[in-house]
Parts: sequence; structure tokens; C-alpha cells
Amino acid sequence: MRMSLRQLENFVAVAETGSIRAAARGLRVSQPTVTKSVRHLEDELHAQLVQRTPQGVTLTSTGRNFLARVRAAQAELRKAQEEVAYGRTGAAPVALGVGPVAAVMLAPQAVARFHLESPGATVRVVEGFPPALLPQVRDGTLDFAIGPKLDVQIDPALSFRPLFREDFAVVARKDHPLRGVRSLAQLVDAEWAALWKSGLPNSPLDRIFAAAGLPLPRQVVQCESYNLVVSVVARTHMLTLLSRRSLALPLARDTLQALALREQHPQLTVGMFTRAGAPMTQHAAAFAKVLVSEARALVKAG
Repeated sequence: MRMSLRQLENFVAVAETGSIRAAARGLRVSQPTVTKSVRHLEDELHAQLVQRTPQGVTLTSTGRNFLARVRAAQAELRKAQEEVAYGRTGAAPVALGVGPVAAVMLAPQAVARFHLESPGATVRVVEGFPPALLPQVRDGTLDFAIGPKLDVQIDPALSFRPLFREDFAVVARKDHPLRGVRSLAQLVDAEWAALWKSGLPNSPLDRIFAAAGLPLPRQVVQCESYNLVVSVVARTHMLTLLSRRSLALPLARDTLQALALREQHPQLTVGMFTRAGAPMTQHAAAFAKVLVSEARALVKAG
């Protein structure tokens, strides 16, 4: 088998654009060149990767699986180039994903400390939940991600290292009319601002209502930004579910309070997701070490 990097590049371009014409235009080559390249790749693999439809080009199931592997291989090549560049210039990028809890509890301290320890490195931080972040870890777009373990089973292409457990509480503004409520059943008809997309596996909001045998309440706002949810809840009658540690942060401390409900509140394990069996670049490993250290300090502080 003698597939070339050019063949793989052409295949990825077709997969991402869904069009031979668009792929050729983006690569600045002729359409026949791209068509021939993809066909030769299929011949070498003895498998059909793409199929043509009136709407354009789509991937077969084999093509989708192959694309994931190619993207991972391209990411490893890119990281290898970055390591070589680091040896020449001392500068290398780090890309990581963080969930909302890590974004406010860990990332700011870790970024500041890492900048002092590795001033030549650049950092890109993407905020989101595991369903959006983990595919980017798997294909190498992100070096690693810090977030909650939502699925019972971890993708075998990924490794998970637990860092800390996070408790959650139902939260309202301090003068909320329902601030004295003691039962979750009394909050079913309230409006909620959710920091978690409804239907995410193992999400705290789904878990707390399901455990009480109650229907999910109306979620007026759904977003992935801690700052926005806190600001909305502080200005409205909406309720939300936040990590207890985050209530001590300045944005929430003066305006929000946890309700003293009888029901047991959920916990989630927050940890680091990395690609299984793939070494990190020098700077990514250094940043990961800083994050682990900051997580330990967070646990120690209670």
C-alpha cells in the first residue's frame, strides 16, 4: 500500500466540503486530479470511501471511519512539526477544551501560571461540554480536555484521569420568592436557566429530577457559559443548578444562594481526557501538569 499524504489531503477536503468541485477549488487543483486521487485511494484500500449523490459527495460508513483515523494521523504530523519548530524557536501552541466548571475553577489560574513558566508558548482554550470537545481530542484538534465524565463508558480511543468530584446545588437569586422552598417538587413549575443541555447523558439537572420521580422543568435558557447563566439568574426569577464551589466566586457570591432542599444533590467526576496511546507535545504535557497541580490545590482548599 503506497497511499500518499496528497491523497489523504484530497480525501479530507472532499469529506469536509461534500463536493469534488469545492475540494478542488480549495486545494487549487483540477477536479479530475481530485477525482483520480480519491479513486486511487479507494483502489489501494479495496474499499469504497465516498458515494456521489445529486446533492454532492457523501462518505460511506467505511469512509467516515477512515476519515477519523486520517484526521488523527494529520494531527500527529502537525504536532511533530510543532515539536521541531519548538526546538528552533522555543514557541509551541497548546490547544485544550474545558467544561464550564473547569473554565471558572481551574483554567484562569492554570493559564496564568503556565504563561509564567512557559512564556514562549501560546494557548487556545475552547469552552464546551464533552459531546463537543471529545471528538476534537480524538482527532487531535485539541491536545486534551478537562470536563465531567458524562458517559458510563469512555470511548476506547480516549483516556480519562479523574481530578476531583464536584457537588451541585439548586441556586436562585438571594431575594427569590422561592428561596425558602425545601422540596424539589415545588420547583417543577419554575423557569430554569440550564448550564447543561437537556438530554446530555448523566447531566445533573436530568439526574436530580429523575431521582425524585419528577418531570424535567421548563428550561427557558440553555447555554454553556457560567458567566451568562449566573448573570441571568441574578436578574430574573429563573433557577439553575451550579457547582457549590462556584458559588464562592465573586460573580455569584453576592447575588445567588443555594436552596436548602431535602433531596440529595448530584455529583460529577471532573477529569482530563486525552488520546489513548498518543504522546502529548512538550508544552501540552507541561500545561496538563499545571492543570493537575491546580486541581489538587482546589481539592485541598475544599
